[in-house]
Amino acid sequence: VQLVQSGGVFVQPGCSLSLSCAASGFTFISYGMCWFRRAPGKERELVADIANSVAGTNYADSVKGRFTISRDNAKATVDLQMNNLKPEDTAVYYCNAYHWDHNYWGQGTQVTVSS
Repeated sequence: VQLVQSGGVFVQPGCSLSLSCAASGFTFISYGMCWFRRAPGKERELVADIANSVAGTNYADSVKGRFTISRDNAKATVDLQMNNLKPEDTAVYYCNAYHWDHNYWGQGTQVTVSS
């Protein structure tokens, strides 16, 4: 099982950034997918969630209207489009796959938002 993340960089406030997570080794369409983040000195936070085949989404209040989670079941990928980034979005972002008692994690991607 692998969740391989890409896309993290250093960006200025107001900019946009897309994170991507490529999954392999499990039945992707059966799994819900999430993006979490952990900012320095803070608890891990669920940022966005997208259900399996029906693809319903949920977002943390802090990112609603700015972030969009999407999945491509044919490619087994999940993306997080982040717009109007703020310094408080600075964190390590983690891709997560969940299904019943199975839970898999990506390696983490540092996103830094600073002027």
